[in-house]
Amino acid sequence: MDGERLFCDTALAARIDRAEARLTAESSDAAGGAGFARPLAGGLASFAEADSPFNKIIGLGFDGLPDPEELAEVEQAFAERGAPVQVELSQLAGSAAGAFFTARGYRLESFENVLGRRLAGQDHPADVRLIGDAELEPWLAMVADATAVADTEGLPAHEDFPRETLIRALRGMAGVRRYVAVREGEFAGGASFRVTDGIAQFTGAATVPRFRRQGVQTALLRARLAAAAQAGCDVAVVTTQPGSKSQQNVQRQGFDLLYARAILVKGVSSTSSSGADSRQAS
Repeated sequence: MDGERLFCDTALAARIDRAEARLTAESSDAAGGAGFARPLAGGLASFAEADSPFNKIIGLGFDGLPDPEELAEVEQAFAERGAPVQVELSQLAGSAAGAFFTARGYRLESFENVLGRRLAGQDHPADVRLIGDAELEPWLAMVADATAVADTEGLPAHEDFPRETLIRALRGMAGVRRYVAVREGEFAGGASFRVTDGIAQFTGAATVPRFRRQGVQTALLRARLAAAAQAGCDVAVVTTQPGSKSQQNVQRQGFDLLYARAILVKGVSSTSSSGADSRQAS
């Protein structure tokens, strides 16, 4: 029921991470080019393009550890593209997974929180609507520009994506429904979600700076919760920076903290074939 707190066991965490892996794979495929999305130990290794948010390994630890030789091939594939390897590892995947990666030279860089809530009927705010086809490019620009202006509350994000790369990632995000909040006749904020195996994955939320602290993200959350319930989802999930305003907003809307993911990074050697300037793990 809507009022019942959501408890996350290993099975639910694995389900959520599998959904994230599927979103990543489909969005990485949509990017085309010289990228890859390949299964790895029950999860996924993905590279879309330089500095893309879809460059990561996700969903590991629930079906055992990766074969060292297979992981070495994946690491080499990232190195050939001048990119660090970023593993997003659920804390519910077990301690052996963390020890496995740190022994291979991965460094703990940050954390992200995964929050979720059960779904039930909810009213749709009047000032939020789906965007029209002709509004896609203005919506993408608005979300990218708003994302670039960091919120002054909470911890800073551990990643900062180039504007055009972020726009391409948002455009290529597979299967999403995009919403806009309108205030004073203008785009005040945007957000999206998609459905994967009964999970409503909330993504791509940002508020234009001058409209912040005016309930824009609350309205976008409520609109997506209503749409997700209508779509037959049983749970909604969102990923936030720990201690951020975004986390505070979603918790006010009934989301529970389910688990954290550790962000483990292994840098590119100086012999990499690409000159891309990315984070280095020493």
